[in-house]
Amino acid sequence: MVVLDGQGATGGVARRGGAPGTRETDLLDPLNLVDRVNAVVLSGGSAFGLDAATGTVRWLHEHSMGWDVGITRVPIVPAAVLYDLPVGNNVKVQPDADCGYQAAAAASSAPVSQGSVGAGAGATVGKLGRPMRGGLGSFAYRLPNGLVVAALVATNALGDIIDPDTAQVVAGARGVDGALLDARQLLRRGILFAAAPPRVGESTTIGVVATNARLNKAQVNRMALMADDGYARAIVPVHTMFDGDTLFALATNEWEGEPNLTLIGALAAEAMARALVEAVQHATGLPGIAAAAELKSP
Repeated sequence: MVVLDGQGATGGVARRGGAPGTRETDLLDPLNLVDRVNAVVLSGGSAFGLDAATGTVRWLHEHSMGWDVGITRVPIVPAAVLYDLPVGNNVKVQPDADCGYQAAAAASSAPVSQGSVGAGAGATVGKLGRPMRGGLGSFAYRLPNGLVVAALVATNALGDIIDPDTAQVVAGARGVDGALLDARQLLRRGILFAAAPPRVGESTTIGVVATNARLNKAQVNRMALMADDGYARAIVPVHTMFDGDTLFALATNEWEGEPNLTLIGALAAEAMARALVEAVQHATGLPGIAAAAELKSP
């Protein structure tokens, strides 16, 4: 979850997955009125997890944060969810409104916890074969002139996670012997699934990129589209009919410098690709679902 101080931040979104689970994304269209958001919720639990945004709205309203409509302030909280119901063997355990309320109350500027936490707690990747653990990851660029571009992502992809710097598979589909299959090699041989295929909507990567630059609503939506390329650099395959990939973008408008949207969008894509790798590298394994840290070095 990302909570924005004061009057919020300019928000945008990119949705390229075939099976998204979202809330309050239409208002982020530059054609529509509201140009500020007060929080963004990323949650597990499939459609059940959207209820977490309700609790976040309640906490924000109690603290007088939201869009001013005269008689009150209405909190604007876009949200996206990923499917992780099979992990944990208890389908009745899902994020609810109280989870969203408690998360908003606990929000801070401390470094983000990474790995098998938050929206990444039940995440998996590499579902073309035997899957591995996904997770929550973050990465940020801080330039000498004060510009900041950062990314936060819950990685629950159908595809493998590829380190864009080395082109090596960090976590992904494994065979019956536990070895990485490499989705790129499977696809080039015309093999889509080396194991039983997942059901539509069982994979989704959801994230947020943010900058302290001054951007309007149209510019923030362009930033989201550019940042979405970070998914493509680190996930193979990506944006499939089995994924509900969604990416939010935020601009806090605090930096006084002259913004270069091309630079900001390019850095956002780089930050997102790095955050995806960080997510799986920090994950911890479960019985039957290995984590990247457990793999032997080649």
